[in-house]
Amino acid sequence: MEPKAAKSWSIHSRDEIIAKYEIQERVGSGAYSDVYKARRLSDNVVVALKEVHDYQSAFREIEALQILNSPNVVVLHEFFWREDEDAVLVLEYLRTDLASVINEAKKEGRSIGVAQLKRWMLQILSGLDACHRNMIVHRDLKPTNLLVSDDGLLKLADFGQARILLEPGYVAAYNNPQPYEQNTVNQENAFQPPEVFPETDNLCQEVYEIQEQGTISKEEYFRQLDEFKAKNIDETDEETNIHDGDTSCLATCTTSDIEDDPFKNSYSYKAEGGGDDGQGCLTSCVGTRWFRAPELLFGSTDYGLEIDLWSLGCIFAELFTLEPIFPGTADIDQLSRIFSVLGNLTEEVWPGCSKLPDYRTISFNKVENPIGLEACLPNCSPDEISLVKKLVCYDPASRATAMELLHDKYFSEEPPPVPMFELWVPLTRSGQDENSPRGWSGHDGMGSDSDFEDFVNYTRTDTGFSIRFP
Repeated sequence: MEPKAAKSWSIHSRDEIIAKYEIQERVGSGAYSDVYKARRLSDNVVVALKEVHDYQSAFREIEALQILNSPNVVVLHEFFWREDEDAVLVLEYLRTDLASVINEAKKEGRSIGVAQLKRWMLQILSGLDACHRNMIVHRDLKPTNLLVSDDGLLKLADFGQARILLEPGYVAAYNNPQPYEQNTVNQENAFQPPEVFPETDNLCQEVYEIQEQGTISKEEYFRQLDEFKAKNIDETDEETNIHDGDTSCLATCTTSDIEDDPFKNSYSYKAEGGGDDGQGCLTSCVGTRWFRAPELLFGSTDYGLEIDLWSLGCIFAELFTLEPIFPGTADIDQLSRIFSVLGNLTEEVWPGCSKLPDYRTISFNKVENPIGLEACLPNCSPDEISLVKKLVCYDPASRATAMELLHDKYFSEEPPPVPMFELWVPLTRSGQDENSPRGWSGHDGMGSDSDFEDFVNYTRTDTGFSIRFP
């Protein structure tokens, strides 16, 4: 039998890539991409070649990384992309990640020192602040997407779910959003991505032309922006747009959640991308469950940068304790774990929450005595608990921004953050566990030792189901 012919998009069969890079080994793989370690032939620099199998993810990652210019965001050197082939992104190579830092510390039975914690956290905040100043919401912040160099430099990575938010409300919500500034990306002999989202670049240009007028009022700025966006939506060929879809997945269940969710017959599920209102509506089906904000779990498609801030709070809590704060085994279990700590989600704690798409579809009995974040953060100082509380709270408007946290008193008090070269960096990256919502992780978030069945009782209702706590 003759060997099966290589697929046309195989990275090993693409002359334009192997002419410039020696592919050494595959270092990671997932549903939408494969990552290879390679050597650039021109100067022997080690790089990562990320072969992205999903068109939309590739476009979003390229778009975001070309905008961002921060020492704490992974660098895109160049990319290769032409019709009928997967995109290949050439990224700087970083050997390990923050999940490995956490896992190794836990394995060795030691905590991460306060001075080191501060340096890790400041680097995360710096990278996230760069994203949010450019109105980019990452939508999948977690320790495995925070890569670390040998000398301790931390960088935000994996922007395949990122979106650029250009709604007037988003622009107004962040002080002095910075101009659209592209990285210097070496694209010599590289292929441009196919022409999609032409209105995005035009819109970005229009936004900053409006900003540069200086004397224009805020009301006039928003009026012009709305007019420009409406014009581009009307003029754009629907077939050339890729949207998140306007579907609201109940409790943002992914396909895998549906398959092993006990409530799968009590509601209808519409896959992400299945709906399109013609306006690039966001989807709630994003992110990794353990770090997913409550508004996403309740199906919100009208959210902003604040979903990253909830994820940030979960990451900080894990740095303090070396354990995930909300390790849900399914999306309903995720909500129940959050409720057990913060109490029920009500209009009193978040005015307007009852308008969330799935708020009335899932009903939980009242949690009489939520344990509070303090119980989840044993041995943490009041300032450390306060830092997490500023992020892990129901009302998105109450979450502290990355810029505000960079100036938090916690980082100016003793002990000061260590220099980067004093950070402890593991020699290897943790092995990948495909069943874990963490991705590269030593935890199994879908394990059979869940206490979910003991934790809640449920009954179906006409509109969904009801959760009752014993």
